[in-house]
Formats: sequence, structure tokens, C-alpha cells
Amino acid sequence: MLRIIVCVKAVPESKAAESLKIDPVTKSLPRLDIPLEINPLDRNALEVALQLKEGSGAHITVISMGPPPAGDIVKECLALGADKGILLSDPAFAGADAYATALTLAKAVKKIGEVDVVLCGRASSDGATEWVGPELAVFVDMPIVTMVREFVKTDGKNWVVKADIENGYRLVQAALPTVFTVTQDANTPRTLSFSGIIKSRKKEITTWGLNDLGVLEDSVGLKGSPTIVSKLAYVESKRECEFIDGTLEEKVDQLINKLVEAGVAS
Repeated sequence: MLRIIVCVKAVPESKAAESLKIDPVTKSLPRLDIPLEINPLDRNALEVALQLKEGSGAHITVISMGPPPAGDIVKECLALGADKGILLSDPAFAGADAYATALTLAKAVKKIGEVDVVLCGRASSDGATEWVGPELAVFVDMPIVTMVREFVKTDGKNWVVKADIENGYRLVQAALPTVFTVTQDANTPRTLSFSGIIKSRKKEITTWGLNDLGVLEDSVGLKGSPTIVSKLAYVESKRECEFIDGTLEEKVDQLINKLVEAGVAS
């Protein structure tokens, strides 16, 4: 049976974006009091796994790193059809950049053991670096195909996928085990069903912390993040509106003159 790991991130709900605040000391985004949701592109990655499970059979393990409330996101993945959920939660993991996040996820993947496919969303809605998948692949010593829009052939040990490039796509053959990052064009993620919610009640979430992964505190979280945010500043966007009076011809003449004065037209 195909063994699939899907890395899922709990991100701030889009409707709560206006209430987000950056910690002025750590220059990171506190998540304890923010409503969370599954990162949209990670939904596409999970949907790939669910379709593979329905098609030829697979065991799906979902891994998510975050504060305790992120456990609800893992539960949602179980309700959608994942078989096992693992939450990586420890105060030491807080404030991680892409590098430290990938390292922590990689330690969990190695602890799980045998795996055929690791799926990630192309990017997260809150960070959008697109680095976690590639860095994870390096840490677990697997090849990676990024920007996958279609899984063309998924039988056997050699898969064929379509991966986006500028103005087109490339056809790639990859030998398992492999890490894939998935785009929004790969599928349309399913929604929760009542039966899925009922079935998920019997599924337990495993929580792993610093000691469970066997990592040093200085190598994860804010302490293990080489990315340094030296300064934060709010950028205000202001616009002024001026109404032009007169007949249509007068308005056109005035507008042209103003554009010329502004250097927009000549």
C-alpha cells in the first residue's frame, strides 16, 4: 500500500487578516489567539492524497506544526479522509522560519519511517516563500518536483507529473520516494461531509514535541531560524480624488492637461 505524508500548515483565517499583528520583539506572527484554517494550497495537496487513496489504496498521515489550536486543523484533515494525524507542538518550535520549519517536519518524517510520497502545498498564504518543500526534501534526502499541476501516471515506482514553468509546463518522471509541491490547478479540494466527521471521532491525533523528535532546542523555532527580520514598518497607501467639471469636451481637455502636467502623457 502506498504510504503518503501530507504536510499541512494552520494559517490565519483570511477574514481575520485585518486583526493580525506582528510581535515587535520576535518580529513573528503570534498564532495563539488567531482563528486558524488549513492553508489553501495544502488542501490541494491533501486532495491529491485522498484521490490516490480512493483510486489504488493508500495510507495518509497528516503532519502539522503549530500551537495546540492547530490540532483542530489536523482533525479536519482526518474528517476529510486522512488516516493518521500528527501535531508537532512545543513552545520551542515557535517563531520558526522556513528553514527551521522544514527541519522540524523532516525530523517527523524520519521518525515515521517508511514513506513513498511526501506532499506539500506550493506555498503558504501567510509566508509564501515556497521554500519549505524543497528544504524538507534536502533534509530527508529525497528528490523533489515543485509546482505540480497534474499527476499523469501514479502506478508503480516511477511517477510522471506535469509541473508548471513560465509560459508552460514540464513533463517529469520521478522515482519514489519523492517530495512533490502542489499548485491550485491540481484539483478542486473536497468539503467536509457529515459521515467524514463521524468517522474521524475514532481517529486520534498524536502530539510530538522537542524530545519526541530528538532535536536540540537551538536548532528549531526562533533560535534555529537563520532568517533575520531586522526592521518592520507600516506602509500607508493614500489616494486623492479630484472631480473635473464642465462639458464632456472640457473634461477631456482638462484631463489631458493634467496628465501632461503629471508626466503621464505628452
